[in-house]
Amino acid sequence: MPLVPPSPDSLDDYGVDRAARPLLATADPGLLDDLLRLAAAAGVEVEVAADAVAARRAWPRAPLVLLGDDLADRVAAAGPTRRPGVVLMGLDLDDAQVWQRGVAVGAEHVAFLPDAEPWLAERLADAVESGSAAPLVCVVGGRGGAGASTLAAALAVTAVRRGLATVLVDADPLGGGLDLVVGGEDLEGVRWPDLAGARGRVATAALDDALPRIDGLSLLSWDRGDVLAVPPEAMAAAVTAARRGRHLMVVDLPRRPDPAAEVALAAARTTYLLVPAEVRATAAAARVAALVGPLTADLRVVVRGPAPSGLPAEVVAEVLGLPLAAEARAEPGLAAALERGDPPSLRGRGPRARLSGQLLDDLGLLGGRRRRRAA
Repeated sequence: MPLVPPSPDSLDDYGVDRAARPLLATADPGLLDDLLRLAAAAGVEVEVAADAVAARRAWPRAPLVLLGDDLADRVAAAGPTRRPGVVLMGLDLDDAQVWQRGVAVGAEHVAFLPDAEPWLAERLADAVESGSAAPLVCVVGGRGGAGASTLAAALAVTAVRRGLATVLVDADPLGGGLDLVVGGEDLEGVRWPDLAGARGRVATAALDDALPRIDGLSLLSWDRGDVLAVPPEAMAAAVTAARRGRHLMVVDLPRRPDPAAEVALAAARTTYLLVPAEVRATAAAARVAALVGPLTADLRVVVRGPAPSGLPAEVVAEVLGLPLAAEARAEPGLAAALERGDPPSLRGRGPRARLSGQLLDDLGLLGGRRRRRAA
C-alpha cells in the first residue's frame, strides 16, 4: 500500500499530522451508529470510511482503526499494510470465521458490542491522548556494519537539537545496544526486558518517567542480559505509548525483521535502508529490501560513501528499485567518537548531522529552533 502523505495544511509547527483521527470503516448503519455514539461519548473526532477503498487511503496514518466485519474480506483482499491498532468489529457472535478474518486483516483484537463498549471507549481516548501520534521512522542496514544504528542515533540527536521531543528505540537485539552509541549505558531506567510482558495499554506518563534520558533524548534499548526478543504485543504497547505527546520516534531495526520489528515497520511513515556504495553491499541490501519492503509503507535508500570503485549512489538506488533519499558522506573521527561514547551529531556539525538535518527537512520536521532561525 503506498503511503498517503498528509496535507501540508494538516501539519502542526513540527510537521506532525494533527488531522489524523481514529478510523471507523464500515458500511453497516447499525454498527456505525454505535461506534459514532461511543466516539462522541469519549469526546473523540473520527474519520469514517464506508468502503474498502476509502479505508485503504486512511489506513496508514489513523492512530486507531475500528474495522467492521462487513468490510473485512474486501480490505483483506487489498493486502493492507500490517500495523498496530486494528480492531475487527464482529457482527455475529456465532460466526466462527470472524477470527480468521481478523487474522487476514492483521487485527490485534476482535470485539463485539455491547460487551466491548467500555474497552473501546478507552481505546478511542488513548488514540488521541496528547494529540496525534508522533511520526515513526525506521532505519535498517543493507548489510552488517552499514552504520544503521549510528544513523538512527544521529537522526534522533539532531531532532532533539531542533527542539523536537524524540524517542529512540532499539529494536535490534543483536546490535550491541543503542545505549552504547549515545553514551547512556550507565543511566537508570527501564529496558526492553522490563517491558517484555507488556500487553494492551501502557501509560504514557509512566513510560516517560521510566525511560532513560540523554540530553533530552528518551531511549528504549536492551540491557546486557539474555533476553533477545520481545513479543510483538509488547512492542505495539510500548510504541503506542511512546509516540503519544512527542514529535518523532526513530527505530533501529535488525536486518531480518522479527515479529516485534514488523510492528514498527507497519507503523512507520518512512523506512531508510542504509547501503554502503559497494557492489556486495548492494547485493546484500537487495535481500534486506525484499524482506522489509512488503512490511512498510515507504522504503527509501540512503547510500553511504566512500565508493571504493566509484559506484554512484543513483546506480545503487536504481539496482535496488528504490527512491534515493540521500547520500551519506564519510565522516573522519566518527568511529573514535563512538568508542568514547559521544553521541553522533551532538554538536550539530559534520556529515551525519547534515544528513540527519536533510532527512528531517524531507519529513517536514523543522522543529521549533530551526523554524525560528528560518524566520
